[in-house]
Amino acid sequence: MLLRSVLVAIFALPALISGNQFPIANGAIGGVPSESPDACNFKSQKGTFSNDDSTPGQLRVVENSGVCETSPDVYQASGYGDLTSADKSIWFWFFAARNDPDTAPLITWFNGGPGSSSMLGLFQELGPCRINNDSTEVYLNPRSWNEVANVLFIDQPAGTGFSYGIENVDTSEQAAVDVWEFLQIWFADSRFDKYASRDFGIWTESYGGHFGPTFAADCGYFLEQNAAIESGTVEGVTINLKVLGIGNGITDALSQYPGYLEYALSNPYHPLVNLSVVEAAYTAWSEGGCRDQIIECSNGGDDSVCSAAQNVCQYQILYNLYGIWDVYYVPTDDPDPYPPALDSYLNSQAVTSKIGSQNTCAQSNEDMVNQFALTGDYIRSKRSYHETVTNAGVRTVLYDGDADFICNYMGFEAMIDTLDTLFSSLYAEQDFANYTVDGELAGLYKNAGTFSYLRVYGAGHEVPAYMWRDVPRGAAALQMFTQIMSDQPLSGT
Repeated sequence: MLLRSVLVAIFALPALISGNQFPIANGAIGGVPSESPDACNFKSQKGTFSNDDSTPGQLRVVENSGVCETSPDVYQASGYGDLTSADKSIWFWFFAARNDPDTAPLITWFNGGPGSSSMLGLFQELGPCRINNDSTEVYLNPRSWNEVANVLFIDQPAGTGFSYGIENVDTSEQAAVDVWEFLQIWFADSRFDKYASRDFGIWTESYGGHFGPTFAADCGYFLEQNAAIESGTVEGVTINLKVLGIGNGITDALSQYPGYLEYALSNPYHPLVNLSVVEAAYTAWSEGGCRDQIIECSNGGDDSVCSAAQNVCQYQILYNLYGIWDVYYVPTDDPDPYPPALDSYLNSQAVTSKIGSQNTCAQSNEDMVNQFALTGDYIRSKRSYHETVTNAGVRTVLYDGDADFICNYMGFEAMIDTLDTLFSSLYAEQDFANYTVDGELAGLYKNAGTFSYLRVYGAGHEVPAYMWRDVPRGAAALQMFTQIMSDQPLSGT
């Protein structure tokens, strides 16, 4: 118990599903490969498109395939945006809002990994349908986020999910460039140009704690690029960024890694390992190990320094602290079969022949994870980008499930406490309040200015996939989403 007291005092502690958004390398979740990975090979499907149909700077679109969204008169479209910068084709699947699509906001959804398909979010979490436990069929999701918004799912970088082409992206900053280019192509298409003026939100999870802030703030993507367009130095479509939402994200390793130590001992469900294991991990953190290597990376370390830091931290801390339990939902043994896998359903001829998909890679591309690991992107903090976005007036919400270990709420809340934004002082003064859904307790929340945080009870890594006691599956997540996209702070109902 002494160690636990020390951890709490030092760190003030208050990073994935059945798809492995952090695949295993060299025997450890999120480990670093011993050599450069091979690219994921393009495998042509007998679908609506062929690879020869690629036209740089244009979209290839299948409209109203009838797959997934079966609500009457709700528009959907799927296909590819063929980038002009390289031989890359980015997969998208768009669903119009079920209610008021002509005025509803537009959001993009990105899963993490890196290299995890956003089809995970579509079919396991927040999309118009959910996959059944037998992984062969889907059923309509009454709490899809397209109840209140137009939703665009994107597989990125190239080589992720149904996207394919040259796999030369290995940092979050490089990924931002391709996502911006894809959106410029998408908004230029006559079928989708009407959405350019809508309020726009970036929503993401897991490694999205890196992707989301970077896409919004870095390298001119998106905030600075908008300014360049308005000044006339860049041609393009201004993206009306209003919201950034991140679920169970990994953003800043230095502040979040101690959360693994505390969560392993005192999460809301059961200890994950015994005290001696945590003590050993604490030594690996504090005595010339993980912590010092993260700091060395942060102080201008090159790719090899940051990659080595990831390797040490994953092997000596994260990998040793979850025991026999599933890292994405700790109440169950590893592996938890829920949510079910997607590969069989998505690669079936019954689906691919209708939606126009071309790539048969798995729902998570382990090679992509390894590429990013070799640059140390995982260890490089994106906290400053987060601060830039919040200070620019973008409404920001961070949320997590309290049953997730891999990007646990203790580390996430510790990261929030390190943020230096216009609202950080106000946030620190706030007490947590009960988050209720139709009178049922669903979690805890705080608001400060345009910044909000929500901890959801009973949810694993994919928050919208879970239910909690009398709170229906996905209800807390949809209520949060609706409030934030309506430019409102969180509140119980």
